[in-house]
Amino acid sequence: MRIGLLTDGGYPYATGESRVWCDRLVRGLARHDFDVYALSRSARQEDAGWVPLPPQVRRVRTAPLWGSRDDWPDGYGGRGGRAYGRRERRRFTTCFGQLAAAVCGAPDAGAGSGTVAGAGFADGLYGLADLAREYGGLAAALRSETAVRVLESACRAGGARRGVHGATVTDHLAFAGRVERALRPLSADWYGEDGLGAVDLCHAASGGTAALAGLLAKRFFGVPLLVTEYGVHLRTHYLTTAAAPLSAPVRTLLAAFHGGLATEVYRRADLITPGNTHARRWQEKCGAERARLRTVHPGMEADRFAAVGESGDGGDPRTLVWVGRVEPAKDLIGLLHAFAEVRKAEPEARLRIVAAPVRDADADSATYRTHCEALAAQLFPDEAADAHAVGDNPVSFEDLGGPYAPDVTDAYAGAGVVVLSSVVEGFPVGLVEAMLCGRATVSTDVGAVVEVIGGTGLVVPPRNPRALADACLALLRDPARRERLGAAARARALELFTAEQNVAAFRGIYLELISRAPVHRDADAVGADGEPLPFAHPAEAYVPGHWAGRGSAGAATPAWAAPEEAAAPPPAPAGAEAPGARAQAPETRTPLGAPDTVDTREPVAGGHGPGGAPGLVVASLPVAASFPVAGRVDGHV
Repeated sequence: MRIGLLTDGGYPYATGESRVWCDRLVRGLARHDFDVYALSRSARQEDAGWVPLPPQVRRVRTAPLWGSRDDWPDGYGGRGGRAYGRRERRRFTTCFGQLAAAVCGAPDAGAGSGTVAGAGFADGLYGLADLAREYGGLAAALRSETAVRVLESACRAGGARRGVHGATVTDHLAFAGRVERALRPLSADWYGEDGLGAVDLCHAASGGTAALAGLLAKRFFGVPLLVTEYGVHLRTHYLTTAAAPLSAPVRTLLAAFHGGLATEVYRRADLITPGNTHARRWQEKCGAERARLRTVHPGMEADRFAAVGESGDGGDPRTLVWVGRVEPAKDLIGLLHAFAEVRKAEPEARLRIVAAPVRDADADSATYRTHCEALAAQLFPDEAADAHAVGDNPVSFEDLGGPYAPDVTDAYAGAGVVVLSSVVEGFPVGLVEAMLCGRATVSTDVGAVVEVIGGTGLVVPPRNPRALADACLALLRDPARRERLGAAARARALELFTAEQNVAAFRGIYLELISRAPVHRDADAVGADGEPLPFAHPAEAYVPGHWAGRGSAGAATPAWAAPEEAAAPPPAPAGAEAPGARAQAPETRTPLGAPDTVDTREPVAGGHGPGGAPGLVVASLPVAASFPVAGRVDGHV
């Protein structure tokens, strides 16, 4: 099967939160071929390069969502630089007007604030997609004076949202610029018979912009679309724009646009796989049908934590450990105040705060950590046993990868109790890691925490230091209870949150979706009535080995199974490269708009025709005996 994997700011780049999950999925499904269509988020991400790609990644095509065309790295193609003619401008005005009217219009009664009129939004979106495909992109048009005038008219029309009435020309320009970046997948040159039209299934690793290419593949070629969200794109947008320096009208317009995009993605997707019930509730609120929702928990590498989880060592019974990124959403201020109450009851208790690296060296996170360290020094002055001893603070701030915590397993190994104090959380990865290590946990009731814990740890309300302190004291004072909860937590994590169960779930989902989709066959593999031809792709061609690989002429069928009238071509000269050979450098970039793509798969047979044709589903017929006689294949079928 040939899968088109759609990513946004993640795989195959070395940075990004989704890269680890995507890499595990691709490596776990080695029998399938993957074409990766990746959107990059920054120049830094581009410069960081790609992770090593497995051989089943046949090619990678990328497009940047950052900056303008002048900022893109050398070699990037892309479309949308030329101006439209009169006919194209009229068509753009109509399509963009439909989308703008849906975004600026008041939401339906009883719907959420982020929803828009579905029909108008979809008509405008697909009209722009058709225009971009036929005339070469949208970048210039979306940043033109025509787009600003259309937005201005939509904001001033009767029945528009109250929050957009006061939008100025500056607001229209800001919104048009952000929409142009969000809609850049429409201008990509991915929609051809050699691109997304050749895949059997599109799998979007997130909703929103990443799923746009899947929507178009479904519209143009009927390719089924699978959408996986471990963090809901619309929720992420709300959280990130809350702190952005944007005016109220721009925020309102962006919320409506991304709400409409999420609704359309959920409406068109053949199947949606949220990572937890928290994400599932968001998707249902945005219009996803329950019948097309299936929860698939993210997987972790359990072997990494096996040594700690099976050691039988419960860690330091006096130590609380917190692991994660130091940022305001983690509420370390509340944790420090809770630990002050713990110290009053248990003077020997200690708190280790192990900070994971912060993405892009966020200045706000550094400021927050400095504030937390100052508060810890104020709440817990250095204590010394006598006048000649050096004082020691019961709260320590450590960096993951440093001398005291070289690996995350070392941080959990020294913990008697692991604490999570967040006020905002999606899927708590750190909590699953602690469970795999067999540690008892105390967590706040946010995000998917209760779903993950499932009764194997203590859960308290967020922003309640007193309740957090009481729960920590209850476990610190009861070693037998800590041991029972830790063992139960590890058993639950091994059952629900391993990489193996995640890969197995998607293996079944892929087969289910492809069984309901039309099968693409090569013309030379079917007869006049559309039935598969025997021996067009014999069973031996799917077995790894020297007899199954392509010959010097690039043929996918062994010579003994070729038709009689087709004479075998002469062998290639010594030292000549076989026409069917593929590139062996997965690190090579493929710029958007390049004439060809990088092929990183070893030339083993996997159901592909010459030149990397799409995977085929061939009906097998029982063969009682098969052997070559005088250049023919004689057997009873």
